[in-house]
Formats: sequence, structure tokens, C-alpha cells
Amino acid sequence: MTAPATTAPAFSPASREANIRSRTGGSLQRWRRASASLCGGVSSGLRRSAYPYPLYFSHGAGATLWDVDGNAYFDYTLGWGPNILGNAPPALISAIAEAAAKGLTFGAQHDLEYEVAELLTRIIPCADRVCFANSGTEIVQLALRLARAATGRRRFIKFEGHYHGWADNVLVSYHPSADQLATCGERPVPVGLGQLPADATVIARWNGRESVEQAFLAFPGEISAVICEPLLCNSGCIPPQAGFLSFLREITERNGTLLIFDEVVTGFRLGLAGAQGFYSVTPDLATYAKAVGGGAPLSVLAGRLPYMELIESGQVIHAGTLNGNPLALAAARAALQFLTEDAPALYAGLFRRGSRLRDGILAILRRRGHQVCASGEGPVFHLCFSDRQPMNYRDLLEADTAHYKNFLLALQDEGVLPLPDGRWYLSAAHSDADIDATLAAVERAAG
Repeated sequence: MTAPATTAPAFSPASREANIRSRTGGSLQRWRRASASLCGGVSSGLRRSAYPYPLYFSHGAGATLWDVDGNAYFDYTLGWGPNILGNAPPALISAIAEAAAKGLTFGAQHDLEYEVAELLTRIIPCADRVCFANSGTEIVQLALRLARAATGRRRFIKFEGHYHGWADNVLVSYHPSADQLATCGERPVPVGLGQLPADATVIARWNGRESVEQAFLAFPGEISAVICEPLLCNSGCIPPQAGFLSFLREITERNGTLLIFDEVVTGFRLGLAGAQGFYSVTPDLATYAKAVGGGAPLSVLAGRLPYMELIESGQVIHAGTLNGNPLALAAARAALQFLTEDAPALYAGLFRRGSRLRDGILAILRRRGHQVCASGEGPVFHLCFSDRQPMNYRDLLEADTAHYKNFLLALQDEGVLPLPDGRWYLSAAHSDADIDATLAAVERAAG
């Protein structure tokens, strides 16, 4: 598959890069120093894609980030999603400071555990009980372990392009190349070296009913779970086609299989009830991280009582020294209280401003002759340079990623930071004035 040719301007990448380098010498110096002791100079492999080099930041406030050289940016990365309230929200800072004064961790019980659990079980449709951990990777593994225990089966279905953390069994067929897909077909494609064989992982195509049906037929009575991002945020923010999530609900029930929604991105971003509420489909289990902690490291497994009882009884092991950490739960309580205080108005504003930003960017770029598409929902959307709307991961391979990289450079030069994979996040801190200023910056970036 080849990217579509474009006759539109290429966003002057050479001059944009020169401008950025001239203003970010402090970041370059720090990155070089970090690279001598820290692998790649970054703490997460996905951050290596920053160009021309990773920026170093000194502080943030609301919808704005400042780098170490004093440059300000409109922030649409939001820490890769967690900062649903914006950067350094006062309510969370105060809550964390109060909790820290009492102790950083106890390795024992405290009031915030049940207070946050009660909030979550009131908000999340599938949550009869919850469990706490620290990262999305951890909590997904707990969900899959629970599904195996509940069904007595070993295999599970995941979809191409979906991201469920960096454990070996799920870090497959995440962003395979066209050549890898041609060689491996429907077999799991590992992302890197050293991964154990994902021999229990069955790959299906997003929005592909026949693909899911074939997976069940290939392994009758062996599938413990189907796991998916209900909105495919990690690969194009591709929504489920009409009825696809209901189809997953029906086929899992028919086969005695658990349905798991990975709501690490969609949780508390598409609404208080997340994708479950937005799409009106309730899974058996759901995983959360990112926005649930408002920027603090926290993850949550929420599920139906018949399954969660296996953890309650100790038959399924769930452990972790920092599970239920008081600092993270103090942040979560403050974030959830903020989000629930006037949820209808807050989420209406997020969707309105997100849609206005997305539609405004599309209009600007299309007026300049660019072939560009957008997918997603108000508070999280994705842009790509393509002549057709992607419906699954393989469609996304046809996008012109080099052209988007040049667009990112131009945006960074104009003081706007989206994520390098094409994602844009909105927070409650973004104002109408921020959207106006961002669209003006996009006009300048587009030339």
C-alpha cells in the first residue's frame, strides 16, 4: 500500500526545523546528556518519535506547556491522555499535597480506597467491584488472567492496531507494516525482539465481523475473552461501525466468552460512563488508566460481580506494593469530583470545542489543497493525510505519514503540540480562546 500523492505545499520542513532548533537548544543539550545514561534519552520508547529531538519541559498550567527554553505551546498531548483537567490543576495539586503530608504510601488500607471505589462503582456501568493498580499494562493483564480463570480457557482475541500495554501477549499486531502483514497474514506480529510467542493471542480485524466469526470458528470453545479499545484511539481514533460493539457483545455471550473494553483512553474522556455509556454497550470487564488519575499513576479494573468474586476470594491473584497508593487515589478523588460536579455542561463543552477544532483544522488544510481525514469524538480525535476515511488499521497504512510529520514540525514552530501519531486531546482547561488561537496557528502553519 502506498501513500496518496499530494500537490499541496509540504509545510516548509527545512525552515521549520531550523526555527525549532534555534529556539530549543536547552532541550537538545538535555537530550544529549540524558542519552548517556538513560536509554534513548527517554523514559518510554514511544517518545523516541519526537522530531527533531525530544523537547524537555519545565512546567505546565491549564492548556499550556513551557519548555526549558521558555517557549510556550498549546498542549494537545495532555501527557498522552491523562491530563483531562489540564496541566497542574489546582484541585489535584492541593489534594496530592494534603495526602503527601500524611505519608507517601502505607502498603495497607486507608479511607481513600473505598471512597474512590464507591465513586467508580456509581459511575461505571459494568462496575460491581473495582481493583486498583498503577498502569494500563498491569491492569489489562489482570483482566486477561481473570477471563482465563472465569472460563477455564487460554486464548483471547485482540484486534490489529489496538494497544493494550507492553506485555508480550498483547504487544502484537499493534502497528505492523504492510510487508509484515503480507508475510504473517492473520498471525500475531511481535513489535520487538525478546518477546515470548503470543501463542494464546488470536488476531482479528477491527470492524470486521467475518474476521471475528472466523476466529471463534478456528478455536471453538477455546476463547476466554475478546478485548478491544471501543474507540480505536491508539490507531487513528477509528470508531466502531454501527452495531459492531453490539455484535461483539452478542457473539461473546453466545460463546461463553468475556467481553473486555480497554477504556484506558476512552474512560472519563467520552463521558463519565466512558465508551460504555457513549455507545450503550456494557462489557463484562473494563480497564482504566490515564484520565482516572488526572495525571497521577493509577489504573483500575472494573467488572461484574460473578467475575470479580474470583479476585475477592483470592482464587485469582492480584497484588502490588503500590496498589491503592494514597497520592494517586487523592488525585483520582479530586478528578472524579471535578468531572461529576457539572458533568453535562463539562462534557458538552469538551465535545463542542473538540469538534470545532477538528473541523476548523480540516477546513484550513482542505482549502490549501491537502487530502486530509479526521476520525474520533470531540475530546479525542486523529488527523491523517489520506484520500479515504480509515475503517480499520490496514486502511490507516495508506496515509501519508511523511506529510503529517512535516505538518507537526510546522505546528511545533507555531507553538502547537499534538501527539506525533496524529492524535489530539482536549482537556477541561482548553477555552474557546485557546481554540481560536490554535486555529490561527494552524493557518500560519499551513502557509
